[in-house]
Amino acid sequence: FWTETLTLRCEIEGGGDSEWTFVWRRDRTFSSDKQTADNKYIISRATDSDNGDYECSGRRGSPNPTVTPWSEPFKLTVTRKAVVTLQPHWTEIHSGEKITLRCEIEGGDDSEWEYEWETTSSDRSVRQSESFEITATSHSEGEYKCKGKHKTEVLSSTPWSTPITLTVSEQKPKAELKADVTDIPVGGYVTLTCDVSSSSGWQYYFWYRADKSSNPSSIHDVSSAGQKRVSKEGLYWCRGERGNPVYYTEDSNTIQKIVTVANKAVVTLHPNWSEIYYKESITLRCEIKDGDDAEWEYEWKTSNSFKPPKEKEYSIGPADTSHSGNYSCKGRKKSDQSPTGWSDPITLTVLYSSPQPVLTVSPLCQHFTSDSVSLECKGNSTQWRVKFQEDSFLADCSLRDTMTGSTCTIEVTSREIMCTGVSLDQGSSSLIIILVSPVHPVTEGSSVSLSCRLRSSDIVSNVFFYQNNKLIQNDTRKELNISAVSKSDEGFYKCQTSGRESSQSWMSVKGEWDSQGDTPCPLK
Repeated sequence: FWTETLTLRCEIEGGGDSEWTFVWRRDRTFSSDKQTADNKYIISRATDSDNGDYECSGRRGSPNPTVTPWSEPFKLTVTRKAVVTLQPHWTEIHSGEKITLRCEIEGGDDSEWEYEWETTSSDRSVRQSESFEITATSHSEGEYKCKGKHKTEVLSSTPWSTPITLTVSEQKPKAELKADVTDIPVGGYVTLTCDVSSSSGWQYYFWYRADKSSNPSSIHDVSSAGQKRVSKEGLYWCRGERGNPVYYTEDSNTIQKIVTVANKAVVTLHPNWSEIYYKESITLRCEIKDGDDAEWEYEWKTSNSFKPPKEKEYSIGPADTSHSGNYSCKGRKKSDQSPTGWSDPITLTVLYSSPQPVLTVSPLCQHFTSDSVSLECKGNSTQWRVKFQEDSFLADCSLRDTMTGSTCTIEVTSREIMCTGVSLDQGSSSLIIILVSPVHPVTEGSSVSLSCRLRSSDIVSNVFFYQNNKLIQNDTRKELNISAVSKSDEGFYKCQTSGRESSQSWMSVKGEWDSQGDTPCPLK
């Protein structure tokens, strides 16, 4: 085809191509001879001037080279392509629109060609010329293709073009108008979007009037993007226009905008935590500045599937991950139905994993009975109270109840001391299953017992113990016993039973002669 790239190859029977050089000729004229080092003859962007019979011959050796006979001729004919184009470029049009079909010949002068058309439509207005215009009806639907025949070169004609399909809609399209918000805040604006989704090529005009009795006025600037910012109170609609002569859509639906009162709605969280944990509780509140609660009705919108009631407060609990999302609210006065704008959204995230408290002890050695030790309990959240527990009872210090600090000094009576975070707005521990672990650190060579307990009932199923998330014991035993601790036993431990999982507890392992300051640790 016209302007395509073609590669001719010369092959010599019984001889390797790398041993030969090649000579080419066209139409047996030596003036067109061409020599190539390999067996390829490349024609880039073929035109009529490349037509002809091509032959090749191989040569090798020197000074008296071996020469093969000329090959059988290969006849090359460069054919032009015909292409059907539409003006305008719309394959889907509406009844009554005008469109022009054109047959274009690649690299051809329009005056040199005669044209032929074929169509599967029942339209009888098809002309045997370069182009023709139709006014679309249902009879215009179908495929259209064309080809060209050169007026002077008898054998020069194009093949049929690839057909183009024309679809005609009998129904007049209707524009659709949407708004990004339902009310205009004082001093703000609303973005209107006009769209004719059934086809392309439209420009959009917006119309406005103050109320239903007033005369409409056009907002004159044309928008091909179909968007317009407005800030006036009143009625708005739009329509689409395209083509020459102009074809109009039906008018869109009407949207009424209302200027809001100056009051602003704000969403607040109680407690003020944007991240909460699975099964915790939280309350969202719609606050209106300078507003008496009795004066207002409330409305909420969310980015999740929950639809809060039309009330000032929305309580969530026990929370799960499906409550995560954006929450915003607005108010409407009961007396005159004047609304506020939508509040800025507030994002709530519900975490499925539990917080991970870690217990540390000072000094670092294993301790004798009657020694005083300082325990510090830290978690991955700062908004927690702390409770210390020893053998299922609170530590014997001034912190028998929940505390806001995180350090407690106690007299050592047991090696099984744990800590757990307690939510500030609840009096119960966030942990259901307790992994009782040793005070940190454990001395190498000593024995350790880690047990798994349920607060509410006895364990009746298998207990799974994990070290650094790797399963290390799975049977009916409720304890993990390590007779002689080594450095490899250091890590995070947790247990699972009855479909529940404890938080992780860190066990640190130190050598027998690790020191605190300059004093060696006593042997246990």
